[in-house]
Amino acid sequence: MKPKVLVIAGPTASGKTKISIELAKRLNGEIISADSMQIYKDMNIGTAKPTEEEKSNIPHYMLDFLEVGEKFSVAQYKEMAMKYIEDILSRGKTPIIVGGTGLYINSIVEEINYEKQIEENKEIRKELEEEAREHGNERLYEELKKVDPEAATRIHLNDTKRIVRALEVFRLTGTNITEYQKLSKQNDKKYDYKIVGLYIDREKLYSRINERVELMIKLGLEDEAKKVIELVKDKGRLTSFQAIGYKEFLPYFEGKTSLQETIDNIKQESRRYAKRQITWFKRTEGLTWIDMSCDFEENVKKIINYFEGVM
Repeated sequence: MKPKVLVIAGPTASGKTKISIELAKRLNGEIISADSMQIYKDMNIGTAKPTEEEKSNIPHYMLDFLEVGEKFSVAQYKEMAMKYIEDILSRGKTPIIVGGTGLYINSIVEEINYEKQIEENKEIRKELEEEAREHGNERLYEELKKVDPEAATRIHLNDTKRIVRALEVFRLTGTNITEYQKLSKQNDKKYDYKIVGLYIDREKLYSRINERVELMIKLGLEDEAKKVIELVKDKGRLTSFQAIGYKEFLPYFEGKTSLQETIDNIKQESRRYAKRQITWFKRTEGLTWIDMSCDFEENVKKIINYFEGVM
């Protein structure tokens, strides 16, 4: 029998932190974050990183270990996370993967072999990036829809980095990135992944997102964003600067928008991101949805029963 790994996925503000910590207490678990922004230092408020008090002495991994200016790939994430899974299991504990970054979660539950991935081609990438700057993302996105319609449904129009990567693979090889990703998935997986998706009614979720942004502002998000922008400016397209709650402050600091407009933009972008996360997780094979509008204790028991094979 393969060792079990619990995976808690869901959109921003769906309650992943609270329920995962309660599950860790009851399942003798330790938590591995699957959040592409919580890996960075100095980005605490805007990424809703769990505080030491919230962690409740439960060990957390893959948090707060990279400088804001450093680059980090999904392949690096998968390699590190798998080592943590192995270590946690070796000590007789339960690994719990928790996060909202679909790419990170897929890299684990599909055990993607990134050695099969295509190396970067600087010339093609430069050409595509210049095309995006000159003509906007729309032209590249239309090309992506033609050569890889499946990838186009997963990648947002504003996600220049992933659009460029997908087209780079196609121009270099003549095969689209979706096909390469399918070839890279492991057929015989090492672990038995029990994947839970947290669901909340759309209206309620959006209300929670708006409330969370207001709380972030009260906690000092403006000062944190100023520090992050200062650290990453003049360093090109960094993953860390793509985080919602930071880049929206740039026009404000330049005197182009008001604070209220900035707050409203953060709320809007957060809601849009949540919608994309839900769409992504709906396509995740083997995922079981849990309605977070139900009683918290009842949901904890449901997830434990699902993990242990009772339901």
